[in-house]
Amino acid sequence: MNQIRGKQSIEFENPPRIISGASVVGKKEGEGPLGHLFDLVNEDPMFGEDSWEKAESTMQKEAAKLAVRKAKLEEWQIRYAFSGDLLGQLIATSFGLKEMQLPVFGLYGACSTMGEALQLGSMTVNAGYADYVLCMASSHFGSAEKQFRYPLEYASQRPLSATWTVTGCGAFVLGRKGGHVKISGITTGKIIDYGVKDSLNMGACMAPSAADTIYQNFMDFDRGPQDYDKIITGDLGSIGKEILIRLLKDQGYDISGQHTDCGLEIYDAKTQDTHSGGSGCGCSAVTLGAYILDQLAEGNWNRVLFVPTGALLSTVSFNEGQSIPGIAHAAVLERI
Repeated sequence: MNQIRGKQSIEFENPPRIISGASVVGKKEGEGPLGHLFDLVNEDPMFGEDSWEKAESTMQKEAAKLAVRKAKLEEWQIRYAFSGDLLGQLIATSFGLKEMQLPVFGLYGACSTMGEALQLGSMTVNAGYADYVLCMASSHFGSAEKQFRYPLEYASQRPLSATWTVTGCGAFVLGRKGGHVKISGITTGKIIDYGVKDSLNMGACMAPSAADTIYQNFMDFDRGPQDYDKIITGDLGSIGKEILIRLLKDQGYDISGQHTDCGLEIYDAKTQDTHSGGSGCGCSAVTLGAYILDQLAEGNWNRVLFVPTGALLSTVSFNEGQSIPGIAHAAVLERI
């Protein structure tokens, strides 16, 4: 069987399975519509640490260990870890996973990192290079605001286009057997740049890349919106969602009936004052672990196109006046 599909996709001959998923979040996420579904809600945003960055590392460690336990495995059985975060040089991952002593691939795809981790982990398991791998991504409101925008003490005014960075970490164990959901295929995204320079409108930065990846998935697999129960993007929010649907309509595809966005699912915008929605690596990761996998396992959905989206924002490039490109990585999730 030729596993290569079209220009950017793979259909796996031996589809890896998601054996377990773990979701660890903060207080605000626990107060949202999905709050009762998360594995662990920590009321302390510092997670017992003395900095936002250390808090995010602790969150990663807790999620990773929980995912391994839920898979009924020992840590030594994990061949590789694929993990990333938003912080400079991936310090949340470096300090979060160092105690587990796993072979680690540190990944950066901005908020699309969960999709990137699942893609590389799936390829590794499908090819027979590992029996079990750990795929993970995290973000923290405090650490992200400190690095990319303003320290929280500054109390800057947020425009309605802004999204709220999710404090959360999602971790998943992939393997050859077990679980109720398989990753049957992937579509790897390209870097798409429409010239947007507004760092407080991430949805506009990412929507073109989401549209490009979804369109390519349709082309590569000879499918359309009707072939998916849900098409779920990572963190476009309300503004990005509107742009995405419009862009795909221009290509002849109407996904409005199937589409939702993790950034819209995780918060109640009216009562939680999150403006356009949620964002961050942890947004799609914890929504996958707490909500999407359960919907598939329970038979409410049979096939989902999961498309984490990322704005490739750098403080260096932004301060030099450059635009903010986007990228999106898609995984086809199917109920077994």
